Amino acid sequence: MKIYFAGSIRGGRNDKELYFKIIDYLRKYGQVLTEHIGDLDLTETGEDGPNDEWIYKRDMTWLMEANVLIAEVSTPSLGVGYEIAYAEKFNKKILCLYHEQTDKRLSAMISGNYSLKVKKYKSIEDAKKYIDDFLR
Repeated sequence: MKIYFAGSIRGGRNDKELYFKIIDYLRKYGQVLTEHIGDLDLTETGEDGPNDEWIYKRDMTWLMEANVLIAEVSTPSLGVGYEIAYAEKFNKKILCLYHEQTDKRLSAMISGNYSLKVKKYKSIEDAKKYIDDFLR
């Protein structure tokens, strides 16, 4: 199975440790095409790809190759939203994981879209359970 994991880069790297743990867990199910999202050294400035067009084309190729999209949506990101919409357009199975927070609410564009599977979690163990349920 090929898995496209989406998480914020330029929108903020506050959840990079979560991304790392989720990606590590996803490897038991198959190839994570976007492992770099969990790189703890990756900053908000992004990658060192040749240019933004190259990154866009690479990521869209990976998204089309992927069997599923799993997005961690706790940190708002234009790129993650775009990837979710693109995957939805091409009928990919999509799981959105949202780490419950008292000071923030999930975007209604995600929580109100019933074609997405949206799961709120409190711990990484909860997130793993939702991943297991989604991928089985």
